[in-house]
Formats: sequence, C-alpha cells, structure tokens
Amino acid sequence: MNGTPERIRVVRGNPTPEELAAAVAVVQARAAAAAAEAAATADGPRPASAWSHPARTVPRRLPTPGPDAWRTSFWPS
Repeated sequence: MNGTPERIRVVRGNPTPEELAAAVAVVQARAAAAAAEAAATADGPRPASAWSHPARTVPRRLPTPGPDAWRTSFWPS
C-alpha cells in the first residue's frame, strides 16, 4: 500500500453492509499479514532449522539380524 486508499468494487450480486464489512476485514487482515511477513524477512535470514541439517541424511547403523535384533531395532545407535 502506497498511502492512497484502495478501492473494492462489487462486480456481481448485492451484498449486505455486514457481508461487505466482513469481506473488507478479510482483505485488510491478509494485507496486514503480508506486510508483517515482509517486514520480518527484511530484517535478515532466519536461522536454518535442525530439520534441514545435512547430518540427518547420513545413514546410521542398522541392526544386524540375530536372536536379539528386535531389541536394537528401535533404539538409535
């Protein structure tokens, strides 16, 4: 928004004042959320999530088959 009021035009139908107010409230909320997100990303990049760490893709040791393999099948190495 550049400081000038934006206009909303009803193309089809005849909304009640309450319906029109609800639609305007949704548009304003979406615009405020977009502006807040843009301001948050303008501060700088977010730290990387642990989910994206390359160590998560390294395969770990699998349990070897044997009589007690069921005990180690769930626990991480």
